[in-house]
Amino acid sequence: MSKTYITLTGTQYYHGKDLLKPGMRVQLVKEPDNKYDKEAIVVRLEGLGDIGHVANSVHTVVGESISAGRLYDCIGKKAYAKVMYVMPTGVICRVSKRDLER
Repeated sequence: MSKTYITLTGTQYYHGKDLLKPGMRVQLVKEPDNKYDKEAIVVRLEGLGDIGHVANSVHTVVGESISAGRLYDCIGKKAYAKVMYVMPTGVICRVSKRDLER
């Protein structure tokens, strides 16, 4: 994967997306014990904690970004991404290339 993009979703259940700005670094952490989704990946912001999840549904994945299910086996227990775009339909982040080379 050369450039891998994901959609950050569910921010409305945490702190909202207004605090997110392009260039911010977020942490992606696998949540294998999530009772709703066995491929869930929570998104965290340092100093704040959980801010959403990687989208894993055709209804929440925006554009050509990949779902949590496609990303799940490509990363270790955690990875990092950079916020690229904050849009009304979701937040697009680029996954760190070095995290995909494990």
